[in-house]
Amino acid sequence: MKLKCIEQEILYDNHSSKSAKRLALSVLLSEENIDIKIISRVVGISERQVRNHRSAYKKHGVFTLTNNSRYKPVSELKAYEDIIRDDLLSSPVATVSEAVERIEELTGVRRSPTQVRAFMRSLGLKPLKVASIPAKADPAAQSEFLGTKLEPRIKEAEEGERAILFMDAAHFVWQLYLGVLWCISRIFIPAASGRTRINVLGAYDPIKNELIKIINREYVKSETIMELLAKIRDAYNNLAVTLVLDNARYQRCKAVIEKAAELNIELLFLPTYSPNLNLIERLWRFVKKDCLYSKHYKTANEFELAIVNCLEGINTTKKHKLKSLMTLKFQLFQQLSKDDRLLATEAA
Repeated sequence: MKLKCIEQEILYDNHSSKSAKRLALSVLLSEENIDIKIISRVVGISERQVRNHRSAYKKHGVFTLTNNSRYKPVSELKAYEDIIRDDLLSSPVATVSEAVERIEELTGVRRSPTQVRAFMRSLGLKPLKVASIPAKADPAAQSEFLGTKLEPRIKEAEEGERAILFMDAAHFVWQLYLGVLWCISRIFIPAASGRTRINVLGAYDPIKNELIKIINREYVKSETIMELLAKIRDAYNNLAVTLVLDNARYQRCKAVIEKAAELNIELLFLPTYSPNLNLIERLWRFVKKDCLYSKHYKTANEFELAIVNCLEGINTTKKHKLKSLMTLKFQLFQQLSKDDRLLATEAA
């Protein structure tokens, strides 16, 4: 590397450290035979450092500029890294303060919450919200359903031989949906004065990234399901259609099954207690986050309009937001032991 390249490689490199940039500038100015006092004032270092930089450059050349020899302290906890990681993975902590106490018990070393937080992140740990598994869920049945029924139909849909849609109903109640806002002081949102409920029956196509829906303020019943089946058939003409849905009574009744057979729509019922296999559940969470959390609507009409506008945007303006969320990857769970299942049942 020639001296004139230093400016490009180090001085103007966004990833170079401040000390490396000072060193490069100091050497460049020295090569121009500029007075040491001026270099010291311009670069912001002492005259002694200027001399040291000049001497080091003459002795070691460009290596002096590219070698980061700054002192980097190593945490005392580094020696106990494996022990700490194994302990925190086997028994996770809820707060950094709890981690401080746990680490001190394990190692005898006490560090501040800020240091412990940084150390835990260096181990790959991060705060994640705990999720629940339905107490009566059957992981084995879910795994078999996914492998033998769902995935083959998804493959056909990706090849254009069939359409697959995930159906469910969501009931949005006009109430407070509290969330987190960046603000100076805590914000209080007035509670809703009524109990208006907006019902949405939807069927989501993950291949086309489109939603077919029915919205009402009354009830979702078998007649509503049959109305949606007709809309689905109109949307897909003569293409084979599979509709993935749960075992709600109004969905598995005789009238709905007969209507689906009449329209040549296959009803693929999920194993019981398997919301993790119904893709549209993610969509309902997205709707709440997008237009309900930390929002205040003065009237029921404003509340309904917000939901309608959000749902209308799913097929258009919000497609890019849903691209990474509505992927055809499903969470499966390990088979619970008899004792664990008993504890889960008691907790429920």
